[in-house]
Amino acid sequence: MIRPVLTEVGIFLIPFAVYIVFLIATRSGLLVPASWPLHLVAKLTVAALLLVIASLVLLAEFSGAPPHSTYVPAHIENGRLVPGAEK
Repeated sequence: MIRPVLTEVGIFLIPFAVYIVFLIATRSGLLVPASWPLHLVAKLTVAALLLVIASLVLLAEFSGAPPHSTYVPAHIENGRLVPGAEK
């Protein structure tokens, strides 16, 4: 469960990382408050949220089992655990 959460956090941080690279490339003050105006942080946050929403939609659309497949839960056969699978 931690991997998907960290993936989404990483996707959320992409716009901020790109802006930090921009500040470093232009030799602007990275830690100077004037480099981080509120309207720009708001735009970066909106862009980050849109990226996260797009990634969640794409994940839901293109991952998982094919439609109308049957899930067979994990079970015991001959004393051995057989993992769940799609059939």
